[in-house]
Amino acid sequence: MPANVEKLLKRKGPLAENEVKDLLKAYDIKTTNYRLVSTEDELKNLGLKFPVALKVCSSKILHKTDVGGVKLGIKDESELKKTFKDFRKKFPKEKLLVDQMAKKGVEVIIGLVQDPTFGLSIMAGVGGVYTELYQDVSFRVVPVDRNDAEEMLTEIKGKKLLEGFRNIPANKELVVDLILKVSKIGEQLMGNIDQMDLNPVFVYKNDYCVVDAKMILK
Repeated sequence: MPANVEKLLKRKGPLAENEVKDLLKAYDIKTTNYRLVSTEDELKNLGLKFPVALKVCSSKILHKTDVGGVKLGIKDESELKKTFKDFRKKFPKEKLLVDQMAKKGVEVIIGLVQDPTFGLSIMAGVGGVYTELYQDVSFRVVPVDRNDAEEMLTEIKGKKLLEGFRNIPANKELVVDLILKVSKIGEQLMGNIDQMDLNPVFVYKNDYCVVDAKMILK
């Protein structure tokens, strides 16, 4: 198990977004380029390409959008500094995350949840802002193999989004691989994870990117 993951597992409750993304990277899961910042001076030489997003980054704030803690599509350093000052007033004690914007793709959700009957289970389905509305997801008990992962994607109503619907390029096999990687996390950290959501995951023709990630530890 990676050393930084072992350190995180000593914590309880929600993790901050950067901590979850650090964990994903330790398991070779692709996510956004990001920098954690506390002061305006740290906005210089971030090494990120605009546009970027600015997010409040705290284990105490799981639903960032609900508290006005996310600004997307920041186009240059001047706008970033202005937004940073606004956020610093709203969230004076919290760190902030500058997140390089990923290009839009087909949106999926992959996650882990503790089921009271079956134990730790993995889910996959249609992601993005409509996840709760459509509830188009499939579940399996962890761990899963490739056949399980492929079967999960045939069970969702939005499966055509991963099968070239209207010539939208989205690589289904990459989603299968990602399900297997998340299952591995669940298998290794079964005694620690209460829930994890990767949503949205943008899926492209030859790549994918986990845009937002949440995790709660037991």
